Amino acid sequence: MDKDALKKSVCEHIDCNRDGIVGIGRLIAKIPEMGFKEFKTAELVKNEFRLLGLDFTDGIAVTGVTARAKGRKSLAAVAVMGELDAVLCASHPDADPKTGVVHACGHNAQIAAMLGAAVGLAGSGAMAGLDGDAVFMAVPGEEYVELEYRKGLRDKGGIAHLSGKQEFLKLGVFDDVDMAMMVHARGETERPGIFTGGASTGFISKAVRFVGKAAHASAPHEGINALTAANNALALINSVRETFRNEDRIVIHPIITKGGELINVVPADVRMEMFIRGVDIGAVLSASEKVDRAVRAGAYAVGAEVTITDMPGYLPLEQDGIMDGIFAANAAGLLGSGGVRPGGDMTGSTDAGDLSLVIPVIHPNTGGFRGRLHGADFGVADGDAAYIVPAKVMAMTVVDLLYNGAEKALEVKNNFRPKFTKAEYLEMLRGMDSVKMYKDL
Repeated sequence: MDKDALKKSVCEHIDCNRDGIVGIGRLIAKIPEMGFKEFKTAELVKNEFRLLGLDFTDGIAVTGVTARAKGRKSLAAVAVMGELDAVLCASHPDADPKTGVVHACGHNAQIAAMLGAAVGLAGSGAMAGLDGDAVFMAVPGEEYVELEYRKGLRDKGGIAHLSGKQEFLKLGVFDDVDMAMMVHARGETERPGIFTGGASTGFISKAVRFVGKAAHASAPHEGINALTAANNALALINSVRETFRNEDRIVIHPIITKGGELINVVPADVRMEMFIRGVDIGAVLSASEKVDRAVRAGAYAVGAEVTITDMPGYLPLEQDGIMDGIFAANAAGLLGSGGVRPGGDMTGSTDAGDLSLVIPVIHPNTGGFRGRLHGADFGVADGDAAYIVPAKVMAMTVVDLLYNGAEKALEVKNNFRPKFTKAEYLEMLRGMDSVKMYKDL
């Protein structure tokens, strides 16, 4: 069967299973779970792999699941990824009433599209005409949140790193994969559309603890107010924003996670968390140093102690040009040239950025969604655009990559110049982990 006939067969098989694929996305939306807690969603994924006759490996990084569809030869391997986790947004009308968790970032659509691609490739028999393997991955913990929980999980040996793809890299899940792709929802884009080639920011995460001295609130001179130290630090962080270059797109967003114990006690234990984002990791690290100075100065002003814990966040995304072009051509074949737009930079971050500096990756955005990402108005507006179009485009892209001796996949592989080897990347992550305590400045 020639390549065009394989693509047609794949897409027809996805169309025949359209209701089931859309149903998967809707079902996942009803069982939202936070990162490294996605047990129900993982079970659903495993059941779909069983129905396709695919052997799978589960329990990877706690909840991750992978399955490999073998080609007639295994000259290259292409991963098709989806993310399992949801976010907290208690004001969303579909939020779990007990937990406030909801799929307000569209990861339910990612998993449905990934499984839809598996339906098309494995269910149609197309893999028998390809010279490489397709590896389907349900990855946990992309949203970099609930850091105390994740650090506790790390302390117990459950994970070594705080995100799913970081952990997959460490565990060797990508050791026998040559390249990877996934899609992500684009907010406030209700009509069908594909946005290719965009970049993302990288970030570093900080946890800050100010320690003062408790006293009766009516005699504040007898204590050391840790909340005042934190407020000082926030003001000083704001004062250094003018030192950032516009082109580095530095964004700092702190929150106070603990502001004190009782209203009539001088706060002696105050805690903050923050991300420092930017499009250049060097600029992020420079901004991080400035933030440290602001935090230390805020504590010093009132005589408080401060501990700053740095944790590696994500690296900026760099999408592979060859894969991106193949994906865009397949999307244009479905939607017309007007349905495909280059660019679409993300202001946020993704751990696909980390992966993209080790192996070739694409991470296009897809339409079919109303409202703002992570907002109370976010949701699927067009089921075919959100679930079916990306499933078809990813499956057709796999066909292009693995057809005729996996010619295109080998071209991608041979032209890719990684920023890091796996060992270098993991060493860098370890180097970004630090705890600094300042008692007397």
